[in-house]
Amino acid sequence: MASILDEYEDSLSRPLTQSQGRGSIGVPLSGFVNARLEKETPIFNKQRIDFTPPENINSLIVCSNQLCMSLGRDSLLRIDLVKADQPNHVELGRKDDAKVYKMFLDPTGSHLLISLNSSECLYLNRNGQKVRTLSRWRGHLIESVGWNKFLGTETNTGPILVGTIQGQIYEAEISTSEGGLFSTNPDQYFRLVYTLTEEGGPAPVCCIDIERSSEGKCFIIATTRKRLFQFVGKLADGAEQQSFSSLFSTQKDPMPGFQEFPANLGYSEIAFYTSKMQSFPSSFAWMMGNGVLYGKVDHGRPDSVLTNFQVWEYPTDIDLRVNKPISIVLTQFHFLLLLPDRVKAVCILNGQVVFQDFFLEKFGSLKRMVKDPNIGQIWIHTEKAVFRYHVQRESRDVWKMYMDMGKFDLAKEYCKDKPDCLDIVLAKEAEHCFQSKRYLESAKCYALTQNYFEEIALKFIEAKQEEALMEFLRKKLGSLKQTEMIQATLLTTWLTELYLNRLGLLEGDAIKRPLYLETRDEFRFFLSSSKNKECLFNNRASIHDLLASHGDTEHMVYFAVLMQDYDRVVSHHCQHDNYDEALNVLSKHRDKTLFYKFSPVLMQHIPKKVVDAWIGMGKKLDARNLIPALVNYSQSGSSQQIKEAIRYMEFCVYKLEETEQAIHNYLLSLYAQYQPDSLLPYLLNAGTNPNRIHYDLKYALRLCAEHGHHHACVHVYKVMELYEEAVDLALQVDVDLAKSCADLPEEDEELKKKLWLKIARHVVQEEKDVKKAMVCLSSCSLLKIEDILPFFPDFVTIDHFKEAICSSLDAYNKHIEELKTEMEEATLSAKRIREDIQEMRNKYGSVEPQEKCSACEFPLLNRTFYLFLCGHMFHYDCLLQSVLPNLPTYKQVKLEDLQKKLLTSNPPVKSRHQPKEEDTISLGKGQQTREQIKADVDDIVAAECVYCGELMIRTIDKPFIDPQKYDEEMQSWF
Repeated sequence: MASILDEYEDSLSRPLTQSQGRGSIGVPLSGFVNARLEKETPIFNKQRIDFTPPENINSLIVCSNQLCMSLGRDSLLRIDLVKADQPNHVELGRKDDAKVYKMFLDPTGSHLLISLNSSECLYLNRNGQKVRTLSRWRGHLIESVGWNKFLGTETNTGPILVGTIQGQIYEAEISTSEGGLFSTNPDQYFRLVYTLTEEGGPAPVCCIDIERSSEGKCFIIATTRKRLFQFVGKLADGAEQQSFSSLFSTQKDPMPGFQEFPANLGYSEIAFYTSKMQSFPSSFAWMMGNGVLYGKVDHGRPDSVLTNFQVWEYPTDIDLRVNKPISIVLTQFHFLLLLPDRVKAVCILNGQVVFQDFFLEKFGSLKRMVKDPNIGQIWIHTEKAVFRYHVQRESRDVWKMYMDMGKFDLAKEYCKDKPDCLDIVLAKEAEHCFQSKRYLESAKCYALTQNYFEEIALKFIEAKQEEALMEFLRKKLGSLKQTEMIQATLLTTWLTELYLNRLGLLEGDAIKRPLYLETRDEFRFFLSSSKNKECLFNNRASIHDLLASHGDTEHMVYFAVLMQDYDRVVSHHCQHDNYDEALNVLSKHRDKTLFYKFSPVLMQHIPKKVVDAWIGMGKKLDARNLIPALVNYSQSGSSQQIKEAIRYMEFCVYKLEETEQAIHNYLLSLYAQYQPDSLLPYLLNAGTNPNRIHYDLKYALRLCAEHGHHHACVHVYKVMELYEEAVDLALQVDVDLAKSCADLPEEDEELKKKLWLKIARHVVQEEKDVKKAMVCLSSCSLLKIEDILPFFPDFVTIDHFKEAICSSLDAYNKHIEELKTEMEEATLSAKRIREDIQEMRNKYGSVEPQEKCSACEFPLLNRTFYLFLCGHMFHYDCLLQSVLPNLPTYKQVKLEDLQKKLLTSNPPVKSRHQPKEEDTISLGKGQQTREQIKADVDDIVAAECVYCGELMIRTIDKPFIDPQKYDEEMQSWF
């Protein structure tokens, strides 16, 4: 390991390249560049609404972008914030001195309830202009309303809960739809369902809220000045299943579960936070006398859905005797408190004030703060002005608070999009785990940070935490980019060294055997990891050297197999005389290069198995490359190796049908030397066609001659068509073999006769067997008795040849008779031919004056014409025009030449006395007469009728119109 550290320290001294980036080894990245191009906007961004009310603002409520405010004593202003330039003024129409006490707007922004201090309640629908009095509600000062978020529509509120200042909770329903004949009031019913008490007497219902979980469980939260009540359960089945009466009536105890605090502001207010991804709240904040009670809403709890309570006291600058908090609003991570002159935002994680905004005295004291539950905007008003807060990126600094609280998972969740912040959290978590001696967790976190690599590594080394160091190196290796090859090489080599050290320490300890096996599996997984494959492959030589230095042959082989370095694996097995395993590796991976390399060694020790493997590879192996392995040991004379060599060569020749000459030549040499009985069958099987024989004929002839295989030599001579040599050699072996050779030259009778004479001479002179000589004479029809007589000695009597001589004389007589017959037949044929010629000279045909040319249809007798035996008649020029295009080129040239000669020759003299034919003046010595030229022209032009001869048959597939003149011909028809 010291060598690895030395190499690592050397790498730190080298200059960094630009390719080294995040997480690069040796790069001192303690943080990120965090330059802000512009001032960051605050979380709570205030905006004053450009609006000057004509009268003082008494009350303001906002929901679903519907804003309603009470102005003066008898005026109501409604604004759809989507169309803010179209405000709607409504007069309450009150003639008494009643003032607006509170206003309540449902989640849809459709139903507005106006509570008057005269214990009356008015109703106004978003789609209506007339304010209607709720008669059933008269006599009750409404303090709070719990809207039905699940059944409410634009025309019907569904069952809702109403809290009064006397502590009573009523269930009611308002509908603007047309009902029965006499149902003119919008309030459908108004009945008491429960009464809240405090210290033995009724207490105002400051807030009431209705929620329902995804499982259908309903829970109602109601607050008084000091108490927080919970009503949890499922609504009863039946006709009135939507009514809340059943939920209140099923309470087991007279007093439901509640939270109570001693201090009293004279009022209280509860706020809920519901994320955009959910339909029910996840947290709440209750503003009461002792501070703000914050908690979570857990719908899975059977009785109490409010849990994880925590009371945050009011900031020290708030004097409850002078400036009590007026309203509260809850966001995801803060609650906002409205004071008479300012707004404070407190973080729910640590209770610290993170935002404070003072208002100018000219606007007057702050009256109320409300939040649009659907949009998320916060509204504040005084008597003279309206303000709006936008919540922007509220979670931007939450990670710091979670980190300081030790909640690192939450901290990482809220800074996963900020690499610089995430790095700080990871470093903090890593240090925390290290101090807590949770070294493995610390290593995993450190590997994800930008801290100095060497500092972290030395930190674990000093703490003697090798396992944590290995975990750190593994994680760091996994986070490297593909371009960071140097760093990957260093980490891979270091990890290999650490693994080998650990395996070496555990290997000999029987007690730690399970740990050894576990470490071995981890090491093998590391070596076989696909992500490390490229790096390990590029540095396989170094890894092999490390494995060799530790003497770990088991993992040397394992790593070589992973790297597909089968050369090294097979070499290892061969060095340890494990030839069977080496052959198994070769057979499994079927690498022909390795077969060629290791076959000589394996053939020496396990020849049969090697040949079996070769045969199993089939045509994937080139047998030529295996010949050296076979030749090397066939020369040593080992019968087993020679036998296997012949078996493989026969497999190549007969099964694979190998045509390579070297293969056949080598098999020939093996047969000639070690298995001569198979030599001649092989040669006979190869055939006698030299073009289809794959062995070298000259090599085969020399090989057979060297080893005295005369029959084989004769066969090779026959294939080479050296019949004389074949007969000469065959006569030394067997006369019958020589006879078979002598009959081979079938087309060359002279050679055949010569070969048979050789045989006859051998029989007469060498064997001195007259009877055999006579047999030879009868076996070849080309031999005559007179041909072999010179071979016999003078003392031989004629008795032995009497029969042969008589047969020869009979044959001569028969031949003479045949010649006479042929001469007589030839004489008769010549006579018939002369008679036919004479007859043709006297043959004639008659032509009528009205006859026309068969080609042009003009009168025939106007010009020179031809008459054919078939009856067709043509003008000379018409016939020439039809015949000329179809004549061969050489005849066209000859015809043209004859026509030129005809034009240049002297025409016959027209006189009273015509010269005789034999007295015709010659055109010159050696030149043709005019009549001869005409005859030659006639032979070409009038050789046959163009309509009845072969010319018509040859042109049967010729188009009637020449393709080159087709367009021209077609245009002529238009």
